[in-house]
Amino acid sequence: MKAQKLLTATSSKFVKIRCPKCKNEQIMFGKSSTVVSCLVCGRKLAEPTGGKSRVKARVLEVLE
Repeated sequence: MKAQKLLTATSSKFVKIRCPKCKNEQIMFGKSSTVVSCLVCGRKLAEPTGGKSRVKARVLEVLE
């Protein structure tokens, strides 16, 4: 018999953030590997750190 592999829950989440400059709301991945910019004004909202992203905007909600 083959051993069954159990799936583990991930700790990564999506985050809804608001740009401090133009108030645009958008959703980003909490552990993004690239710089996240505002889709309207282009301001840098988050930068990667190797783990969780460093968010430079207001976090409105953590989506599960």
